[in-house]
Amino acid sequence: MSEREQWSSKLGFILAAAGSAIGLGAIWKFPYIAGQNGGGAFFLLFILFTLLLGLPLLLAEFVIGRTAQDNAVQAYKKIAPGTNWHWVGVLGMITSFVLLSFYAVIGGWILIYLFKAISGQLDGLTSEEFAVVFSNTIADPLLSVGFQLIFMLLTIIVVSRGIQKGIESASRFMMPALFLLFIILVIRAVTLEGALEGIQFILQPDFSKVTSQTLLEAMGQSFFTLSVGVSVMVTYSSYLPKNQSLPHAAVSIVSMNIFIVLLAGLAIFPAVFAYDLEPNAGPVLLFNVLPTVFNQLPFGMLFFIAFLILFLFAALTSAFSLLEIIISVISNGKPEHRIKWSWIIGLAIFILGVPSALSFGILSDVQIFGKSIFDFADYTVSNVLLPFGALLISIFVPLKMKRSLLYSEIKKGNWIKKGIFDAWYFTIRFIAPPLIILVMMDVLGIW
Repeated sequence: MSEREQWSSKLGFILAAAGSAIGLGAIWKFPYIAGQNGGGAFFLLFILFTLLLGLPLLLAEFVIGRTAQDNAVQAYKKIAPGTNWHWVGVLGMITSFVLLSFYAVIGGWILIYLFKAISGQLDGLTSEEFAVVFSNTIADPLLSVGFQLIFMLLTIIVVSRGIQKGIESASRFMMPALFLLFIILVIRAVTLEGALEGIQFILQPDFSKVTSQTLLEAMGQSFFTLSVGVSVMVTYSSYLPKNQSLPHAAVSIVSMNIFIVLLAGLAIFPAVFAYDLEPNAGPVLLFNVLPTVFNQLPFGMLFFIAFLILFLFAALTSAFSLLEIIISVISNGKPEHRIKWSWIIGLAIFILGVPSALSFGILSDVQIFGKSIFDFADYTVSNVLLPFGALLISIFVPLKMKRSLLYSEIKKGNWIKKGIFDAWYFTIRFIAPPLIILVMMDVLGIW
């Protein structure tokens, strides 16, 4: 029997898990969702949901994974044998499959823009010209599908190499580089003339902008950016040695995630306001508005190329985790099967994502409940599957895991006050489930 892989160190695990969390949710989705929901008020709500729900749920997934030391389906079977709770892991696999299918489309856009920026095709364009470039890019079937495939190939190659040689090695390089590039961009953005209004937009809450939709978006964003609800962190923590502190890892990942989201806001909104552009531009914010801003700066294209590289690193580290949860189950923890299944599943995800890639061009007339194929996949994952998965996990942990076992697992590698554990347990058992249900009822129009 093959020995199960493990992370080589706690730092390697934290960087990989943070890489999973700090992806398109933090850099692509947060800026435009915050821009559409009033900026600072949304950011504050996002922080509150991340700390009150995201952190406890992240720790819950860690406990499940490290206790079972197995993949996202077998973990639930080990802890609750003879029940149907393993379907939570299956749901996580399905969610990851769908999520990565349209995620790779955005990854392809990043690669296209990176190629265009390096080759000088974006130099000197106006805002109107950038809008045309973006529309033409996402409508071009060969371009969209071709670069979507390249993004998936990069993901497959890394995941096929395994935990230490693949995911951990890539994350150890990509995550520090991501932070460095972000800090450079933030310094440049906040020193622009007129940047103060953008800083105030993201840091000064305006609660008049808050609606029930804002609350839903903020909670969904906290789940999306932490990879909570898909059992990705069940998988990642299953590779963690028993002597590592789960609370320290969870707090570190949440802190890094909030910090990156803040940096994203400070890198984008000051520049947007400095050039009198709209912060609520939607998903095109990073592909249309930002290039316009960078083009007006000295050495602007160099900064934009740096941003695109950062953006690519964040997308890839998240993609690794989404593919890994599926591969860990199908390969059944056997390294000798990893390469074969990484390629089979990765290419299957690519095929599923082709309609999303074409939904801005030749399939633009295809609507599902009034949404494009891409938007429907995004909406279903963010507002239905992720919250539902998080709800099931919040019910599973206190229902099927003894309180004494939970406390024993959480205090390993770290002395933790009983009161902190009690607060976490109370949140998971009594606060998280009803709150998630209320928000899901709102999104489904039940109340």
